Amino acid sequence: MMCINALKRWAASSVVLAVLITCASPAMAHFQMLYVEESALERGAMVSMGLVFTHPFAGGPTMAMGQPQAFHVVSQRGDAAKPVKTDLKQYLQPIQWQGVGNQAAAYQAVIPREVMRSLGDYVFMLEPEPYLEKEEDKYIQQFTKLVMNVGGVPGNWHEPQGLPAEIQPLNKPYANWVGGVFRGVVLSQGKPVPFAEIEIEYVNHAPDLKAKAFAVQSSVVAPHPAYGNMSMRADGNGVFEIGLPRAGWWGVCALHVGPKTEYQGKPLSQDAVLWVQAKDMR
Repeated sequence: MMCINALKRWAASSVVLAVLITCASPAMAHFQMLYVEESALERGAMVSMGLVFTHPFAGGPTMAMGQPQAFHVVSQRGDAAKPVKTDLKQYLQPIQWQGVGNQAAAYQAVIPREVMRSLGDYVFMLEPEPYLEKEEDKYIQQFTKLVMNVGGVPGNWHEPQGLPAEIQPLNKPYANWVGGVFRGVVLSQGKPVPFAEIEIEYVNHAPDLKAKAFAVQSSVVAPHPAYGNMSMRADGNGVFEIGLPRAGWWGVCALHVGPKTEYQGKPLSQDAVLWVQAKDMR
C-alpha cells in the first residue's frame, strides 16, 4: 500500500511538473519565412532565397513545408505604372532545413539576374500549402511577402497585391534604421481589418543559406518568455506600428485575417506575413 501511495504521489507531482515546464516554455509563433541576406541591392544580381516554415526567435522547431501553391514577384521593370508579375515556381528546389533541434522539408530559390536586372522594387509573394498543426488540430496558411529594391529607385513597395490576407506596408520594408518604427495596414481581401491580432518575432538565429541551417547560437536572450513572441492589436483602421530595436530581420504576422476558415474538414487560419529588415546607423 505504501508503494502504491508513493507511486500516486510521484505521478501527481510529475503532472504538475510537466504543466509548470509547459507554462515556463517560451511562447513561439509559426512564421513562414522568405529570407534573403540583403533586401536592398545596389544593382541587379542573382538572389538566393530561403523558404522555411519555423519559429524564428527560437530557431525551431521547423515545420515541413508542402509544395507551394504559388510563388510570384511583382516588379515595375523600369515602369512603375505597368508592374510585371513573374511566376517563380520554376526556380524552387526542395531542401532539408536544419533548425535548432530538428530538420524539416523547406525550399530554396535561386532567382536569376534576368528577373532582377531593372531598378526599382520587387515584391515577392508566397502562397504556401496549408500546414496541419496536429497539436491544435487545425490548418495554417500564411500568405507571405518580402519586398526588395535594386538601385534605390522606389516603386510599388506600398501597393496592395490582391492577396486574400495581406499586410500593406506604410514604410519601405527594405529601408529602416534601428531605433525607428515600421507601420502597416492589415488587409483581408483588400479591406482593412480593425483590431487585427498581430505577432512579431525577431530572427534570432542567423540563417545560413549555403549550409541550409540556422545558427545554433542565438543573437539575444529573452528576459521573459513573452519577449520571444510579441503580440499587439491593430487600431480600428487596421493600422499598426512597431519599433525596430535591433538590426536584422523582423517578421510581422496578422492572424486569422483571410476569408477561408476551413480546409479538408478542419479549422483553417489564413494569416498575412510581411518581412522587414533593419540596419544600424553607422
